[in-house]
Amino acid sequence: MRVKTAIRKRLRGLRKTTPLTACAERSSRIVENLDTLAALRGAKAVALFWPMEERHEVDLRPLDASLRARGVRVAYPAVLSTGEMVFDWVDDVSSMRLHPLGFLEPSTNELEEPLPVPRALLDLDVIVVPAIALDPTGQRIGYGGGNYDRVLPTYARATTIGVAYDFQLIPEVPAVEGDVPVQWVVTDRRILEASREGALE
Repeated sequence: MRVKTAIRKRLRGLRKTTPLTACAERSSRIVENLDTLAALRGAKAVALFWPMEERHEVDLRPLDASLRARGVRVAYPAVLSTGEMVFDWVDDVSSMRLHPLGFLEPSTNELEEPLPVPRALLDLDVIVVPAIALDPTGQRIGYGGGNYDRVLPTYARATTIGVAYDFQLIPEVPAVEGDVPVQWVVTDRRILEASREGALE
């Protein structure tokens, strides 16, 4: 969709021109806001994403540390050569490997292809989802691969939380068939429970 492409290009450019120091400050406030959510406070297993720093993504590494300190299991996404995205537990972040797309992902024998059996779903309580754009209804724009849109429906029990800098929160993200909204939207300035009637103040 042309409109999505235009929004993605504009907000990626805006994020890229935001100084890394400002991104770090905004990320810190996002982590603080996330930590107030009951779903995350009560979680035993959470999926995060590792930031692509050169793209000025939200940095959740401090959240990773605080979750582990509380005894929470932490998972990260990995994209297989087939294009399928899966989550896997990461006990030591230093063991993760660099994916060609530029992010760190789990490096375990279970992720080596071909997979001998269908991969079992992890028992996740919360999935924190990256975004280039979000709206108050939970609709999001990612990088265009559709990985999260395909995987989130398989984790119906998990609470899904989209995170972005506040300037990435826009009045409306045009939705198309197959788009999967998140249940919560968290920025450095606000926490919104997604709703069909959502609107920006």
